[in-house]
Amino acid sequence: MITNKTYNNVVNTLKNIGDQHEQIATVTTGDIFDINLEKMEKFALMHINPVNVTTGDFGLTYSFQIFICDLVSEKANWTEANIQSANNLSNEQEVLSETLQISVDIISMLRHSEHQSTQNVDDINAPVYFADGQQTLEPFTERFDNLLTGWVFSLDVLVANDFNACIIPVTAGGSGE
Repeated sequence: MITNKTYNNVVNTLKNIGDQHEQIATVTTGDIFDINLEKMEKFALMHINPVNVTTGDFGLTYSFQIFICDLVSEKANWTEANIQSANNLSNEQEVLSETLQISVDIISMLRHSEHQSTQNVDDINAPVYFADGQQTLEPFTERFDNLLTGWVFSLDVLVANDFNACIIPVTAGGSGE
């Protein structure tokens, strides 16, 4: 018997992956424009934006946009420890490098799903989620109340679903006559 995974299971697994990553300080979900960046103090940020769910023959594919970003500090705000080169006006390149590696870490954890299983990975009902397909990571830099840069990528998470019609909560008559 397959243990069907719900939307909550999938989102909570992605949140747990972010929470367990030592370089991610904050994990959020929802529309990216609903984040109050003014009040946010802890970065790097992992943001999970749900896009859609597609049914397949034997499962569901949950599609998300994942944002991994951090603050860019400008040279005027640097201390001696920040300065890498007199030619750099900000640490944007460093932030892009670090957030790219975090993004690859998250993809790797879903490609090698045994890292997020809490049970024996030989058990077909273990809570295992897989990244489906290839990801294209796109850099972005946005000026909100602060300068934020990082990477965004689409992530399809494939989970088993047995589409068991016997457990649907309907009255005995069903829909046909």
